[in-house]
Amino acid sequence: MTYSNPADQATDDAAVQAFAQSYGERATALPPVAIVIAAYNEEGAVGPVIEALPETVCGLATVAIVVADGCADSTAKEAVTAGAMVCDVPVNRGQGAALRLGYRLAREGGAAYIVTTDADGQYNPAEIERVLAPVVAGQADFVTGSRRLGSQETKDAVRRAGVLFFAFTISVLTGQKVSDTTFGLRAMRAEVTGAVQLEQPQYQASELLIGVITHGYKLAEVPATIHRRRVGESKKGQNPLYGLHLPGVNNFFYGLRFARVVYGTWFRERGRKAQAEAAGSSSSGSARIGPVDSAAATKGSGPESAEATASSAAAGGRGDRAKRT
Repeated sequence: MTYSNPADQATDDAAVQAFAQSYGERATALPPVAIVIAAYNEEGAVGPVIEALPETVCGLATVAIVVADGCADSTAKEAVTAGAMVCDVPVNRGQGAALRLGYRLAREGGAAYIVTTDADGQYNPAEIERVLAPVVAGQADFVTGSRRLGSQETKDAVRRAGVLFFAFTISVLTGQKVSDTTFGLRAMRAEVTGAVQLEQPQYQASELLIGVITHGYKLAEVPATIHRRRVGESKKGQNPLYGLHLPGVNNFFYGLRFARVVYGTWFRERGRKAQAEAAGSSSSGSARIGPVDSAAATKGSGPESAEATASSAAAGGRGDRAKRT
């Protein structure tokens, strides 16, 4: 993974070193599945979330890694008490930066798979297996839950419209049908997070998704549920009027910033892909095995629709229920 901002790399390097000092050999001998959670001032919410996480998923042992992103409350202490490995970063940089750091801790710790969920309890831990199963089975490199294929409790018409709009936008830009671009419950092969450029400090959901698609990784979606937040308040869409708790204003700011990330990432990845193709055409023409082909060769997955195979995996059996710094 490369850093575009030296300050971000310095912060992450220091955090990784502190994490290693705190956990010793545990930091480099993680179980196969790392459940990464970014948390900012989630005291009262993060503890129950961690305690509800499964100890095994798809027959594989799990560990919870919480990145406390410059918290001003007892989030880090609560997460430790609940049983998570905690990386306590002294400065608040945003969810995207916290997840990037969590991905690095998981990769360098030896985890084969990464699952992400939120610290606010909006996602159902029982659905983690459904999301991870297609990745373990070799049917996909990256799987995201989808509220549009599953269900959602929110009655916020603006937010529902935003989900539809950005799903349509990213589908058109990338040529890959996507129904939900911001769902926080996701699963992926650990090395995917090291190959995709991640530089957004906050709205990283679309950056990661677009990067996954443009790098040729196999994407799948599965039905999942998003619940209403029951503790605390959303940190999304913060703005000068956020203290007045105006949902419409917050949604407007969130949509604006999310759109900027979507289009900015697409232009960046479009340029990267064009350069890669130009370099490839001028080479000797030797065959290159990409991430999808490699996964198919080693896992036996075929060229069928990733969404269909993921839905099949979710419908039966257990589905129901590179170090580069």
